[in-house]
Amino acid sequence: MSEANPPTAAVQSTEAELIAVRREKLGKLRELGIDPFGSRFEVSTTPGELRANFEETKQVKIAGRITALRDMGKSVFFQLGDVLGSIQGYVGIKNLSEEQAAAWKCLDRGDWIGIEGETFLTRTGEPTVKVENFTVLSKALRPMPDKFHGLADRETKYRKRHLDLMGNPESAALFVTRSLMLAEIRRFLQDRGFLEVETPMLQDIPGGAAARPFETHHNALGMPLTLRIAPELFLKRLLVGGFTKIFELNRNFRNEGISRRHNPEFTMLEAYWAFSDFEEMANLVEELTCHLAEKFCGGLKIEHKDEEGNVTRTIDLTRPWKRANYHDLIKQVAGDDFFDISPARRRAKCDELGVQLSDAMEDHEVIQQVFEKKVEEHTFDPCFVTRVASELVPLAKVTPGGKTVEVYELIINGQEISPGYSELNDPDVQKQRLEHQAGGEEEQKVDYDFIETLEHGMPPAGGIGIGIDRLVMMLTGAPTIRDVVLFPLLKRKE
Repeated sequence: MSEANPPTAAVQSTEAELIAVRREKLGKLRELGIDPFGSRFEVSTTPGELRANFEETKQVKIAGRITALRDMGKSVFFQLGDVLGSIQGYVGIKNLSEEQAAAWKCLDRGDWIGIEGETFLTRTGEPTVKVENFTVLSKALRPMPDKFHGLADRETKYRKRHLDLMGNPESAALFVTRSLMLAEIRRFLQDRGFLEVETPMLQDIPGGAAARPFETHHNALGMPLTLRIAPELFLKRLLVGGFTKIFELNRNFRNEGISRRHNPEFTMLEAYWAFSDFEEMANLVEELTCHLAEKFCGGLKIEHKDEEGNVTRTIDLTRPWKRANYHDLIKQVAGDDFFDISPARRRAKCDELGVQLSDAMEDHEVIQQVFEKKVEEHTFDPCFVTRVASELVPLAKVTPGGKTVEVYELIINGQEISPGYSELNDPDVQKQRLEHQAGGEEEQKVDYDFIETLEHGMPPAGGIGIGIDRLVMMLTGAPTIRDVVLFPLLKRKE
């Protein structure tokens, strides 16, 4: 369906003028005895489904938003749709009753209507519904974003997502894809015998990760609480209780910085598989990610583009994925002797490499900084980084020899997508690790109830976490986490 030429700047109306006109039409609808905000409307299909399974000469009832109007006087073509798709409608004004013709003149882009009619193909082959009757469902009092340019301002896109979804079909399609991906992740795991569970988001001791929590207070119990930073310790309690294959797909909260890769609340998948280990969990994540790419992205080659639409990078998810030792990867960028020199010389080496450090960093944190800046940020195709330093992961089993843990960190597109462990189930070792991590604040930071739970016996298990927002970013080519979170946290406007 073609559109009329865009208005020139000289004849464009101000938003206030447009709102005034729409309110005048609102009054006219009421004068006609029509409720401008409608009520229940029975539909036989949706605009997207009708277009996808189109048949001529079929009676249909559909509802949606008017997203385009082409008024030719006695005939009107329009687009009717929602985030799942749209279809063209046709109105012959002479075929309407006097009241309906008057009501039709009160409609604008952005209004929601229900229509009844018969399907046909135009001379150009466009699937269309010939309107025999229509119902006003909601009169929009404010105009939609510019129909020729959508909503271009990124700040407005994030603050007013409803306008982004109206004006940018690509954005709407991305969030539909995200929703379908989440449903498919659940189906994938359930088909393999995993049970979905729910664990507390309010916790008295934050555990399962090293992160700063959001703090709150429960008035009735008179006790401080935190929003969870991870569900891990409660999920492991379920392993002790007898669940052997479980997952939780839900929100975590961390009171830390905001960036293109970080939002204070984010969606995380955690799954635990008794009698498994980190290598089997890596296989599971590889299979799941490739399954999603083939189902929703058209294959295993994922193109990332800049704002002008130019391809900047193609990520290759072809299996099998690379697996590499943490220390070996660091040696490739910092030198074969990096782990043989003294901690002081390692710091000097970081200066040569341009890796910034703080004075408070311990030696293992210095090494991790080199990994993050010189390895992780430059790894784009999938790589499972294995045999990580034990100081970095206090909840994983130690490998023979005791210096590394049975862990993978999956890096794709320059960021961690998923960690996976052979889970530590020795309560005595776990207690020592958590107390060391707490740094002398055991009473405030160590969950001794969890240690007691482990003493009842937790089976050996593999565990994974997948940052869903980052996974969707990678699979869809989105440049920032704000593009895949419907309502990202933003600083309040003054």
